[in-house]
Amino acid sequence: MYKLVIFDLDGTLVDSLEDLGNACNSALQKFGYPVHPMESFRYFVGDGVPMLIRRALPEECRTEENISRVKDVFDEIYGKNYNVCTRPYDGIPQLLTRLKAEGILIAVASNKPDNFTQTIVSGMFGDVFSYVSGKKDGFEKKPSPQIALHIMEKLGVSPNET
Repeated sequence: MYKLVIFDLDGTLVDSLEDLGNACNSALQKFGYPVHPMESFRYFVGDGVPMLIRRALPEECRTEENISRVKDVFDEIYGKNYNVCTRPYDGIPQLLTRLKAEGILIAVASNKPDNFTQTIVSGMFGDVFSYVSGKKDGFEKKPSPQIALHIMEKLGVSPNET
């Protein structure tokens, strides 16, 4: 019997692709870089914001300085527009309610920066999760199991029960 289910956020609980893509394109545009069709962002996301920016920049412009400058603008834009189009996938709120009703703990582990993860999860799902974590300093990004193991430890659940 499982006691804990850990979910990813983007592309699992919520469809956030359009807000991520729009923020990235706006940040790129500010610096005169070419923008991308929304479908391209399916291949750019999933490994954190710095990697999203790296993948979106033209190959010859992928310096740490450019990535940092574009990321700073992305963070500002996304911080104001993270929930314009982002919505839970159909059936997710009902699934979470059912898991909780069955006494199963639920948590979120995301590569999205922790501040954005916390804001989105609380805004869209309230306090339904027992633990929520985005990318934090000191933790490797997924697919490293580090954050999942941390969540299990905090909630007192073994890997076999998760």
